Amino acid sequence: MNIGLDIGGTKCAISTGECKDGKINILSREEFPTAGLSWQEVLEEFSRRIENKTGPEHSNLGSIGISCGGPLDSRRGVIMSPPNLPGWDDVPVVKFFEDRFHVPVAVQNDANACALAEYLYGSGRGVSSLVFMTFGTGLGAGIVIDGKLYSGANDNAGEIGHIRLAPTGPVGYNKEGSAEGFCSGAGMARLAKIRKGLDLTTKELFARVRAGDQDCTEVFRESAEKLATILAYTIDILNPEVIALGGVFMRNADLFMPIVDPILDREALSLARKVCRIVPAELGENIGDYAALAVAQMSDGK
Repeated sequence: MNIGLDIGGTKCAISTGECKDGKINILSREEFPTAGLSWQEVLEEFSRRIENKTGPEHSNLGSIGISCGGPLDSRRGVIMSPPNLPGWDDVPVVKFFEDRFHVPVAVQNDANACALAEYLYGSGRGVSSLVFMTFGTGLGAGIVIDGKLYSGANDNAGEIGHIRLAPTGPVGYNKEGSAEGFCSGAGMARLAKIRKGLDLTTKELFARVRAGDQDCTEVFRESAEKLATILAYTIDILNPEVIALGGVFMRNADLFMPIVDPILDREALSLARKVCRIVPAELGENIGDYAALAVAQMSDGK
């Protein structure tokens, strides 16, 4: 049995799973709130719950995978001051659990963890290259090339949200006019405020788009066109077989694709475009449950 730990600014989750015939079965899942807890208290709470599931000898525990928002150093196994986790400064999370449970432990940022999950269990099955884009609160990407996760020289590969797409526009990733500013849930809400003076949640924005509201449709179209630009860059640079998107895109792919497809056909290299499928994440809303378990699976090579 493998265990996945998902560390978030609002809540943490612990999942148990077993891999069989190339699929993973989630056996259990629990949550507890992160707010008000120090990193030491969070790790101790995880440990207590792991012990409840595996017993004092941990004889049925195979490996532990950890998914957490960056920045972090996956090679050293250290979480490095994520903005949504104040006080988590250079936390040696891998060593903590290795010393406690004496099994393989690995950590990845959440975009990389989701990319592994989608590659192993979702739309990436049977391919050798996949890019996963979060399109949630922010915009990040996890990259799998030739069946291996690519994280860059210091775990900063895939930070596509930082790319500036326009000199002005909504702020995302601390940069005005960035891809994250245009192509994230929070960014789209800010875009609606900037362009139309609308104070809406992303969910409310899409409800109005589906109802035919012209102002909201214009805001949505601008975001979709910027997304198409980022997708074209990704296709031209990485030549992946699959680009899977979560979050906002996953819930509204039917609205995005009629705008995205013609731009990709025009802007991306035709040979690379031909072999690349743009799809909503196959693991759907449960992708976070699979992500840390995918890190656990990769950590022990099974």
